[in-house]
Amino acid sequence: MNEDEKRTKAWIGDAVLALFAREWILNQKEIPAQERSEVFVQMTSNHFLSALGEPTAMEAEIGIVYERDGLQAGFDFIEKKFIPVFQKQRNNRRKIGSSARKRASRS
Repeated sequence: MNEDEKRTKAWIGDAVLALFAREWILNQKEIPAQERSEVFVQMTSNHFLSALGEPTAMEAEIGIVYERDGLQAGFDFIEKKFIPVFQKQRNNRRKIGSSARKRASRS
């Protein structure tokens, strides 16, 4: 796949990821409404995607699955490949935040 094709697939994959992320966030009852935007940015950021590989390539993979097999297949792909990593990172952020709050309260 040449660079233009990869960017085109990534552009579609980005849209599928954004829709998935919004639905996933709304289904996570432990995420307060005021944190939804922040979680969305975290889930769709190049920083997060780089934990899985080159961000454009990751979005292109989603785009390819979507174009070949449809929206649900794209969602299933994200659920299987991306969500475990995202949840691990989110748990780590919570632990770090909790430790920082404990240290601050002791000061």
